[in-house]
Amino acid sequence: MDQELYSKERSASLDLLLRFQRLLVSKLYPADCVGQAPNTYSPDLLGVGSLLKKYIALLCTHIGDILPVATSIACTSHRHFAEVSHVVDGDLTGILLPELVVSIVLLLSKNAGLMQEAGAIPLLAGLLEHLDRFNHLAPGKERDDNEDLAWPGIMGSFFTGQSCRNNEEVTLIRKADLENHNKDGGFWTVIDGKVYDIKDFQTQSLTGSSIL
Repeated sequence: MDQELYSKERSASLDLLLRFQRLLVSKLYPADCVGQAPNTYSPDLLGVGSLLKKYIALLCTHIGDILPVATSIACTSHRHFAEVSHVVDGDLTGILLPELVVSIVLLLSKNAGLMQEAGAIPLLAGLLEHLDRFNHLAPGKERDDNEDLAWPGIMGSFFTGQSCRNNEEVTLIRKADLENHNKDGGFWTVIDGKVYDIKDFQTQSLTGSSIL
């Protein structure tokens, strides 16, 4: 019932966009194309993938314009943050983006090849910095950081081109980020508050990993 009431509060244009987004996702949801080679996808399927890419590009442009303004207002006080969050929650950012991200993850898990062929995923990378800045204004974010799983480096393998440069601009590396990176075979270390990658030096060193 709450969902139905919330739906009635949406504008007709926003509701139409949500329906269009769901239609694109449903057309891409795999039926007989799981495991197919990229060059065997039907033209219709590739066309829907191209349309999804254009849709995401337009959505990311809008959200990329909205979030910096929202962040500049929200940083004034907790009250401002609450008010801005309520506005953003009813905008494309709060209605279309969360469902879109979940849908993209679902499509990736079902048919990563098709999603890579469509090239829609890297477009979302440009929003990470904007979202991170806004979310860090939320009360209690220090507590949430202890269990933070949203580090952009996790998705690094999906991003190419411009989005890679966006990821390289993220200068804050949390303790959990460093620990997760080293668990995956990396070798980051902290010296005077700065993180250094000494993986290459490790292979050349005669002193052993324990001393490093």
